[in-house]
Amino acid sequence: MAETGSVTLELDDIQSGALHERPSPYVGAYLMLRIDDRADGRELVRRLTALVSSGTQSLDPANDAWFTVAFTYHGLKALGVPQDSLDSFAPEFREGMAARAEHLGDVGESSPENWEKPLGTPDVHIAIAVISPDVARLEAVTEKARLAHQELAGISVVWRQDCYQLPTGRTSFGFKDGIGQPAVEGSGRAPSNPHEPPLKAGEIILGYPDETGGLPPMPSPDILGRNGTYVVFRKLHTKVAAYRQYLRARATNREEEALLGAKMVGRWQSGAPLALTPDVDDPELGSDPQRNNVFLYGDDPRGFKCPVGAHARRANPRDALADDGSTDVRLHRMIRRGTSYGPMLPDGELEDDGADRGIIFVFAGAHIKRQFEFVKTQWLNDGIFIGAPGEADPIVGSSHHASTFTIPRRPIRRRLQDLPPFVITRGGEYCFAPSLSAMRWLAELPHSVSTEESTP
Repeated sequence: MAETGSVTLELDDIQSGALHERPSPYVGAYLMLRIDDRADGRELVRRLTALVSSGTQSLDPANDAWFTVAFTYHGLKALGVPQDSLDSFAPEFREGMAARAEHLGDVGESSPENWEKPLGTPDVHIAIAVISPDVARLEAVTEKARLAHQELAGISVVWRQDCYQLPTGRTSFGFKDGIGQPAVEGSGRAPSNPHEPPLKAGEIILGYPDETGGLPPMPSPDILGRNGTYVVFRKLHTKVAAYRQYLRARATNREEEALLGAKMVGRWQSGAPLALTPDVDDPELGSDPQRNNVFLYGDDPRGFKCPVGAHARRANPRDALADDGSTDVRLHRMIRRGTSYGPMLPDGELEDDGADRGIIFVFAGAHIKRQFEFVKTQWLNDGIFIGAPGEADPIVGSSHHASTFTIPRRPIRRRLQDLPPFVITRGGEYCFAPSLSAMRWLAELPHSVSTEESTP
């Protein structure tokens, strides 16, 4: 148990992935499984429960791995969860990401018809994430997962993606990642930005009050919903060569190239935020977790330090929207767990080598619609909230048309035209990561609830 103020989280019942940072550096793997036999599916859940890391376990090097299990709507249905319970889940979860692709801006090259199979189809039932400090421990834990299902003929591994983090902690675009996560009340983790109090626990974990003061809608029965969280999984291919070519064509030298990239992202490649060092990179600041997230945007309303349309500022406007009173930013915060996949494009290389590389984006929160979907559609894909309706996020905005990006500066602003899509969606799923007690409940579902309504 962990307590902060009046909030006590049942950490020994909560999967660790939503509350704890990954080891750094790390290697990992994402697995998608299909259930063809209900009894085998329940037996697999029983075996996997023993492997799942709870929120009481710290991820120091002595531990094997961070092991998380989540289920799609079709997966819960395949296990025989009663229909009235299935109907109690959030509508977005029940529909699935592929059905909501157009709303999310996953169109054109990013549309589900172009996704990696079987992502986005009813054949994905269970999602497993394994993150470990090194290859040896990763292989040891993935072997345990393999042994858990190898004797179960009704279980198939239908998709796998290996991932990693470079020792620099940077993404394929070259920027340091994993900065700016919100702290969660009751988790025992202090906020990295003292200007931002911890989020109410119910914003991330079901069964606790959220920022509205009420309890978020929770699946029934209580044992199934409480201490669970929704998980959004997306595989995003990054067009690194196109990104580098775009910057090179619009910069007079390497220094300006780095500055333009920082203006688009909102941080320098080192992780140093423009809000604290707008003119030159500060690698020492960028590498200091005690300082690289300690800032707000309220003193920069016009974006002369960090453009209002920069990726990091769009994803988390902090106090920048406080004056208009129309948006409570804290209602749209979420836990992000991005990981990299594929080989890095060598430094300085401007030609695409044909390799698949990018980011596995994972979100955890209690509200798919007002957290992930709101940020994706209202802040990243659209510029209305910043007074620039024709501008999308310069890095991850909707890819169905070219966009523009405005860099405020004196005496004359600069506008980058014809921004092509740099990120393409390769697939995704809406999942639910239940508590450990809920996993035991799923494993022990009585045969009497295996009704016609709940057959796959």
